[in-house]
Amino acid sequence: MKWSKKAIGFAAFGATATLMLAGCSGGSGSGNTTGGGSGGYSIAFVQGVAGDEFYISMQCGIEAAAADAGATVTVQGPAKFDPTLQKPIVDAIVASKPDALLIAPTDVSAMQAPIQAAADAGIKVVLVDTTLDNPSMAVSQISSDNEGGGAAAFDAIKAAHPEGGKVLVVSTDPGVSTTDARAAGFEAAVKNNPSFTSLGVQYSHNEPSTAAEIVTAALQKDPDIVGIFAANLFAAEGSATGVQQAGRQGKVTIVGFDAGPAQVKALKDGIVQALVAQEPATIGKDGVAQVLAALKGEPTEEKIQTGFTIITADNVDGEGAKAIYQSTCK
Repeated sequence: MKWSKKAIGFAAFGATATLMLAGCSGGSGSGNTTGGGSGGYSIAFVQGVAGDEFYISMQCGIEAAAADAGATVTVQGPAKFDPTLQKPIVDAIVASKPDALLIAPTDVSAMQAPIQAAADAGIKVVLVDTTLDNPSMAVSQISSDNEGGGAAAFDAIKAAHPEGGKVLVVSTDPGVSTTDARAAGFEAAVKNNPSFTSLGVQYSHNEPSTAAEIVTAALQKDPDIVGIFAANLFAAEGSATGVQQAGRQGKVTIVGFDAGPAQVKALKDGIVQALVAQEPATIGKDGVAQVLAALKGEPTEEKIQTGFTIITADNVDGEGAKAIYQSTCK
């Protein structure tokens, strides 16, 4: 079933819903190198955070595409989604002078100068998942339709609670382009429906334990909350824990963004009712295609958006299983 934002209903939870749009947003590994022989291009991939299945899945797509092209890939990522940890990695990469850099910036402004330095050094840059305030140095930007995904998350909550009610967004940190866009898409959709009241956006700093504390406190203050949109994998994991701790399973609809193993387990356990799964492997493959085109002097696409799949209890063991993120690259 094709996902249509004009006709999103809770019944749509019973089938895979894929929305293909036009440019994309999580991985693992630090310092490992894979790929082709000595005659190929060298590509550095800097994840937003190491150990996140979203970025692992992106890494798998990158490595597969690079292997097909005879290129080598070096993968590194900070321990947290933090520009102070990501910047030294980028600085070291600039000094090593690979042919290309695929990177998920951890801040729209703080990572501007380090990535600009890479481009100034002649390294072809593709921004994957997240972006910058000024992305002009990049040969391409590839991400999901994050605003659309946020709006779809609200529509899922609305379909489960047509009577309306209070809703909450749990995000990571302000200044992250993807999660900011998801929250904005969700909040705009809430604003257009007078039956719902937004309790705003709270930030978990990419810590599941903090997300759990936020949700537990929110439910103590507003026990009539009907829906929570968790804007990334760690927020969804913590939100599920918070709902459990508050004893509100079955009464609060949680829609999570991303589909790692922890989120899928929460879905199967009935704690989370839907997951908005991105296409990280596709983002990775598209990123390799764009840097290779740039290195060969061929035309590149300025922006590419990938789609997403809505995973529910009804399709998680069927068609939806194809969209679940990988923990390792096979």
